[in-house]
Amino acid sequence: MTLQQLKYVITVAETGTITEAANRLYISQPSLTNAIHELEKEMNLVIFNRTNKGISISKEGEDFLGYARQVLEQAAILEDKYKGGQGGKKQFCVSTQHYSFAVNAFVDLIKQYGQDEYDFSLRETQTYEIIDDVAKMRSEVGILFLNDFNEAVIRKILKSHELEFHDLFVARPHVFISRKHPLAGNTVITNEELEEYPYLSFEQGEHNSFYFSEEIFSAVERKKNIRVRDRASLFNLLIGLNGYTVCSGVIDKKLNGKDIIAVPLADESEMRIGYIVHRKGVMSRLGQTYLDSLKQYLK
Repeated sequence: MTLQQLKYVITVAETGTITEAANRLYISQPSLTNAIHELEKEMNLVIFNRTNKGISISKEGEDFLGYARQVLEQAAILEDKYKGGQGGKKQFCVSTQHYSFAVNAFVDLIKQYGQDEYDFSLRETQTYEIIDDVAKMRSEVGILFLNDFNEAVIRKILKSHELEFHDLFVARPHVFISRKHPLAGNTVITNEELEEYPYLSFEQGEHNSFYFSEEIFSAVERKKNIRVRDRASLFNLLIGLNGYTVCSGVIDKKLNGKDIIAVPLADESEMRIGYIVHRKGVMSRLGQTYLDSLKQYLK
């Protein structure tokens, strides 16, 4: 097994076809196919399933690719350290719920390591996808929250995927509302006061249960619900419809806009926001730098 072979299979996985991967790698299709076959034979596994319709990644291939990404990342870090900064293209991916501090830390990471070549990904995505990304090592770090309602379910899923949760900070739930909202002058807002206003939340796809909700769960039944997929839509609807969403209270005017404010929500349990990593993973320098930056913002 060579680093070149690992690069080959990762490129095929990213492009989805042998043809496109070969073009990107500047090698012939037969050479690429043979290299993958040799790797599969040596490691005694099938990375890609071949059909008349093309290729797909096998279950054991998903696991293998996760480790392969880590090996290549560590190799790049070694070259960076011992070749005077010539470690090639740096790669890092983080999957997160929709938190402004996660974006700010990502910006800091790029400012520090984004020199001539880099390939960084910030995935603001659904809760189950965050877990899946880290489990399959597509992302080195995932950011989500636990509370008394979802903790037992989420921790069971994390354990089954060999993932660990580490606390970053504990937050009291807040309500994000427009600065012009009728309740904007309140020092504290109750669930009863919010009943007549639309509740905005991030849609969770196939796993759209309360346990995967990005917003802290309340036992109060909401009469008006709107689900969205992205931050911009949520904030536009929040302002235009006098809607609200429930969050950690950490607000960034540059990302969230000056027209959005956070007001404490009464009678809700605490949110324990933290990060998840794979138990078998080794934290890279990029990953550690990202976490250090996160902690600075959360002070």
